[in-house]
Amino acid sequence: MALVFERIQTEGIAELSYLIGDDSAGIAAVIDPRPDVGIYLQLARKHKVSITHAFETHIHADFVSGSRELAAQSGSAKVYASVEGGAEYGFTIEPVRNGDHFEFGNTMLTVRHTPGHTPEHVSYEAAQRSKSEPWGVFTGDSLFVSSAGRPDLLGHDADKLASKLYDTLFGYFAKLDNGVIIYPSHGHGSPCGADIGDRLESTIGYEKRFNPYYQQTDRDAFIHHALSTAPPEPTYYKRMKRVNAAGPEVLGHLPIIPALSAAQFKRTMSDKGVTLIDTRNMLAFGGGHIDGALNIGATPMLTIWAGWLLDPENPLLLVLEDDNLADRLAALFVRSGYTKFAGYLAGGMTAWDNAAGELTELPQMTVDEVQTCTDKLQVLDVRAPSEWRGGHVPCATHIFAPDLRKSTGSLEKAKPVVTYCATGYRASIAASMLQQQGFEDVRTMPGSWTAWKRAGLPVSKNGDGEHPH
Repeated sequence: MALVFERIQTEGIAELSYLIGDDSAGIAAVIDPRPDVGIYLQLARKHKVSITHAFETHIHADFVSGSRELAAQSGSAKVYASVEGGAEYGFTIEPVRNGDHFEFGNTMLTVRHTPGHTPEHVSYEAAQRSKSEPWGVFTGDSLFVSSAGRPDLLGHDADKLASKLYDTLFGYFAKLDNGVIIYPSHGHGSPCGADIGDRLESTIGYEKRFNPYYQQTDRDAFIHHALSTAPPEPTYYKRMKRVNAAGPEVLGHLPIIPALSAAQFKRTMSDKGVTLIDTRNMLAFGGGHIDGALNIGATPMLTIWAGWLLDPENPLLLVLEDDNLADRLAALFVRSGYTKFAGYLAGGMTAWDNAAGELTELPQMTVDEVQTCTDKLQVLDVRAPSEWRGGHVPCATHIFAPDLRKSTGSLEKAKPVVTYCATGYRASIAASMLQQQGFEDVRTMPGSWTAWKRAGLPVSKNGDGEHPH
């Protein structure tokens, strides 16, 4: 009989959640669960334990909390959330405070108030019940591998929170034993921190030596670093904070996406407020798609880009690569709060073609073609600002993809425009947005910046072409 420990990695939002317990006691807890909670129930059955606690480290901004869903679907768990810093909730919780202890057989979790990312943020120390020193700490969004939680997501008092983050890192974490393992709630790719490292765990000692935040020993320098390095904040973050504080809707299961015939699909397209999303890859979308569709490919990144671009009140009408992907797509959308679905096109684009549905194309250009035609093209870089500053196609204009709907004034609608990003995923999103806005000749560059660099083509690092926004 032994410790039960599982790390669940949710790609796209780069979220890390944990199942921890004791199989001899038959109980376990989940820390920071995602909303599609089936994985935790499966793991509980595998380890023959009952999930009794759903712990939150803080009110999340980047995904829908799964604690209420887990409590409902498990039938045995309660939601435990911090009331430090004056946090309030619109649903029933078990309050946790600094110093609280929870026992799971031979494992004990101790609550530590670790503000900075948010005022209420807590971490959970893990120790053997018979020993006073922890062997690990679940750091939530306070301390990451090679980074720390951004303090600017409340929209106010960012400097004060950055100062609290300084105290958390230097006054609490740095005083733990160097060998204590840190288990953060996010990995590389999450916008909740700047340049989070690739590894999924680390130690206190390693972070003290190499984490850039620990190199900022002066408080003012630390605050400046924390505020100046934060990546762009996804627009849905503030909505997620409200949803998670009020209490996410308990669904009981993944949303059902109705299968629609081509004729039904076409009729539904005219319904007020419906949003048409084509989830196929960029080459399939480019070969032929339904006019007006937004291309957000069915990868884990869909969760974030749906959050950036879609209104959760508008029902989603989907085109899939394969009908069997419906449940997977439902999970990806649910993670950022999308539960309203008008349906999906049964049989995909083959059914649409067989029903003589009209098609729109989105041509592609290779990097060599773009390189030889830059004087005839508008070359649009839609990557994040930090990526643009690291190097870009000469003569390119930069507009971050989420800003395209409000910042296309520098582009000419009648002149050909080719979009690129790191590999092509965001480029296709951006190109489909331009088509929606009436641009007459839009193209994408498969492979995008990755292909451009591997081809050894010229690179610029100046600010030429930067679009002010």
